[in-house]
Amino acid sequence: MRVFVTGATGFVGSAVVQELRTRGHSVLGMVRSDKSAQALAKTGADIHRGDITDLESLRKGAAECEAVIHTAFNHDFSKFAENCENDRHAIAAMGEVLAGSSRPFVVTSGIGLLSTDGIATEDDFSSNAKNPRVASEQATLALREKGVRASLMRLPPSVHGAGDHGFVPILIGLARQKGMAAYIEDGQNMWPAVHRFDAAKAYCDAIEAKDILPVYHAVGEEGIPFKDIASTIGAGLGVPVKSLTREEAADYFTWFAHFAGISIRASAAKTSANLGWAPGGPGLLDDMRNTDYFAG
Repeated sequence: MRVFVTGATGFVGSAVVQELRTRGHSVLGMVRSDKSAQALAKTGADIHRGDITDLESLRKGAAECEAVIHTAFNHDFSKFAENCENDRHAIAAMGEVLAGSSRPFVVTSGIGLLSTDGIATEDDFSSNAKNPRVASEQATLALREKGVRASLMRLPPSVHGAGDHGFVPILIGLARQKGMAAYIEDGQNMWPAVHRFDAAKAYCDAIEAKDILPVYHAVGEEGIPFKDIASTIGAGLGVPVKSLTREEAADYFTWFAHFAGISIRASAAKTSANLGWAPGGPGLLDDMRNTDYFAG
């Protein structure tokens, strides 16, 4: 297939492009800058200049391809609600040109927006309308009601691997700055995780599937205690590890306190059964110890 990939040079998107090319698919990748265009061209992908706020560019890219994988998202958390609404509009725009066809459309979402006392599954949906990130899920499920073959690919709080610039590097940066690694209270709040190349395989499996599920979970590890992540950071940097009260955590983590306090376990059983997907990459803690997380 010819696949339109947004965020094609991002941490997840670049892994998706690599996996697609390995499987023999051609790629039309959306990029914003000359630097990104040069990097993407080296993979053999075709270049599509655009931005997730440029709806006409998104429509054009989707119209030219047989499948769409949407990994782009603006991670400027100072404009989080605005960015989530922009994502809603981007999903709707691409969905418009896919309506009436059998072309698959896989949209990225996050497991962290779910809330459950048990293990979150692909059948769970967020009941927290105050979380702006539900916009992506609402837009995708609305497309399904219109007959578009749209699916959500929920990613865990940690999608890890060499070159990671997500949540774990933020925690490492805080530990360097504060001179200690920290966790909240007993540190038993859970973070699911997946290696970026395992996630990429799930996206590619999804667009190749005959029967597309509404929701997929790219989860390699159901839940890792946050204390274990903090302890691995402490060992990696050679700094002490400390438990904080919620009041102390608000000062230490500042804007990241919400994410540091996420507690959810998540299953990918339905995803694995539907796609035959079996994650085989290293776990988060091993990845942190053995790649570039503590370099520099």
